[in-house]
Amino acid sequence: MIDVASWEVYLVTDRAFSKGRSTLEIVQAAVSGGVSAVQLREKDLETRAFYEEGLKIRALLRSSRVPLIINDRIDLALALDADGIHLGQDDMPIRIARKILGPDRIIGISVNTPEQIDDESMSMADYLAISPVFFTSTKSDITKPWGLEGVRKARAMTDLPLVAIGSIKKENTRETVAAGADCVAVVTAIVSADDPEQATRELLEQVRAGKRER
Repeated sequence: MIDVASWEVYLVTDRAFSKGRSTLEIVQAAVSGGVSAVQLREKDLETRAFYEEGLKIRALLRSSRVPLIINDRIDLALALDADGIHLGQDDMPIRIARKILGPDRIIGISVNTPEQIDDESMSMADYLAISPVFFTSTKSDITKPWGLEGVRKARAMTDLPLVAIGSIKKENTRETVAAGADCVAVVTAIVSADDPEQATRELLEQVRAGKRER
């Protein structure tokens, strides 16, 4: 059984920011740096190409015992025998996703407002992604950022693991975790780093520093 509450750094892939390096190369470096989980987000890939990319990433992550999460696509999560799925508020309703995926696969869901945390269906999730914590340029469909006070408020509203996402960098990771996030999810902080392995290690250090400050 995967312990989501123990996650610290969660990589969300995005080839558009990888400076020409392959997704497999970026994921390998992040695994070497100690990443807790990897979400494969390939919004611009056709289904066949996504599947074939997923097979390579799955093989790497399984050998490293790092969970593979698929963004949005329940069909591909099942086809790849991934560890879980990440949903947005406009994706498949979590009740239906849980029915399809069963009790053992991880389901994470983005929450953009406190009202969404209050929705009783959120109890079916394994983690909530507070999105975005800060303004981010990697997504165009974002809502008002939560900010640190929003993270504190979310922490007070739920016992579910909280994953903070949205312009998370080494410089703001410690304070975000100190405010109540259990884990930080990043795109460019690893994908665009000159040294993704070292960037992952530095994020881990900041997460642990933030937890010591609580």
